[in-house]
Amino acid sequence: MLSAKSLFQEILDHDESFRLFCSIAAGGEAQGGWENGRIAALVPPALRALAPKIARHGADEDKHGRIFMALLRRRGLTPVPVPPETDYTMLLERRGIGLAHDRLRRDEPLTERDIVVYLAHSRVTEQRAAEQMALLLKHFAGHPEIGRAVRMIAADEDNHLAYTHEELLRLAAAGHGPFIRHTLRACALAEIRVHRDVSLAVMARMGRVLGWPRTRRALLTAAVHAVYAYERLAGRRRMVTLGMPERLDALGGPTASAHEYA
Repeated sequence: MLSAKSLFQEILDHDESFRLFCSIAAGGEAQGGWENGRIAALVPPALRALAPKIARHGADEDKHGRIFMALLRRRGLTPVPVPPETDYTMLLERRGIGLAHDRLRRDEPLTERDIVVYLAHSRVTEQRAAEQMALLLKHFAGHPEIGRAVRMIAADEDNHLAYTHEELLRLAAAGHGPFIRHTLRACALAEIRVHRDVSLAVMARMGRVLGWPRTRRALLTAAVHAVYAYERLAGRRRMVTLGMPERLDALGGPTASAHEYA
């Protein structure tokens, strides 16, 4: 049966597909860690209270990257280069979403609008991450090999999503509401296109590694396009609405250690 659980189980059971999956995931998390670290260092004086939370976000992303690398080591595998067409964070930057890397490399303080752009980008991408991890949590929370990693990363993604809601609402109350709404819409539209393109690229790579028949590849391609059409028409609304989360100050403490995966 063609289901999310059966597809991921197939990827998990094959060394080369698992190697590709973990390599792509680790690369994206490491990039997110670097971006958040730079943003934390460049927060404008008026928003310095945000810096520890942004740094905590970056530390979580770094930790996730180490977890994926450790999962590879535990199976005796080494990472592979991330194919450019599957590099979600790079493709988002190329579409002008988030803060450009050349801006983050300069030692110049960011503006309040830059922080809104960062938080709106995070609000949209963390929605995607939280949903993907919730799916893995549903099916693999008790898995002997990846269960602990899934539980830890899923909890972190929920915290990241809560934090972006809370901070964007705070900035909206301070007068940034129209710019936040505009930026969220632009981010969501770009993200769903990039997610479609990356999904198609990953499926094509996995199909070659796992020897999927043409019919299965055609069905998966159609499913990806159907998700994109739904998100384009209505599904993106879940990415642009804001609500006060149940857990406040979700990134107010230190990041949990990933030493058990080393």
